[in-house]
Amino acid sequence: MSVAFKNELESMSIESTDIDPNEEVTVPWGFAIISISIALAILIAYRMYMNTYAFTVGLDYFDPEFQVYWMRLMWAQLIIIGGAGAVLVPWLWFTREKGEYELEPKVELKRYYTMFALLSLVSVVAFAALAMFGEADAAWHQVTIRDTDFTPTHIGLFYFAFPLMWLGLGLGFIWVHTRLPDFQNRISVPLALLAAGPFLIGPNVGFNEWGHAFFYAEELFGSPVHYGFFVLGFGFFALGGFLVQCYKRISLLTRLEGDDVESEAA
Repeated sequence: MSVAFKNELESMSIESTDIDPNEEVTVPWGFAIISISIALAILIAYRMYMNTYAFTVGLDYFDPEFQVYWMRLMWAQLIIIGGAGAVLVPWLWFTREKGEYELEPKVELKRYYTMFALLSLVSVVAFAALAMFGEADAAWHQVTIRDTDFTPTHIGLFYFAFPLMWLGLGLGFIWVHTRLPDFQNRISVPLALLAAGPFLIGPNVGFNEWGHAFFYAEELFGSPVHYGFFVLGFGFFALGGFLVQCYKRISLLTRLEGDDVESEAA
């Protein structure tokens, strides 16, 4: 083991007591499976609602029934997601580690594993949401041809799936930079790019709704009003860079004990 790695191990304090030193650190598979199952159940229920009402009461934004079945849903989900952000963002910030802090290696490793469990949840939900609502949006427009100010598929995609991405990635960005010592006093550029992807397409959501409603009736994937959505896809590529940063630190945390044993034996 390199001298730098040994010095880093010796510099780590053992002040944290939120994990038993004799406890084996494992990936929280139970949490990941349960949370993913709940999220998928919500998405499937939402998709079933769309299948039931998107064509019966969802074809005309100016229809009173549209206001009941879709606009109420849109405002409810925006209020819930916005309220969750208003509570969780300050909570994460004000309960952060204060000043320079260090963690016992097992505690830090457990936090990385918890983060990976959350990333698995985000990955599955993002894929399922984009597949369900993105595909549904294209199919809905191929039948109805024209966009209106709001559509059932846009309410599911732009005002439910995307805000969830904004909230999840925003919370993750704060948590990583306030709970993991390797990211204190610095910004992870790959994670910043990943978190910025959904935020940067926000203006394009408004441009898309306005453009389709007033001057671009056809729903073509290559239309100019869709160009801004590519930012989201490119943002996802930054996940690889962030994982490299995490694996580098995890490699250190998981090799220290074994390397010490080997050096003593030699």
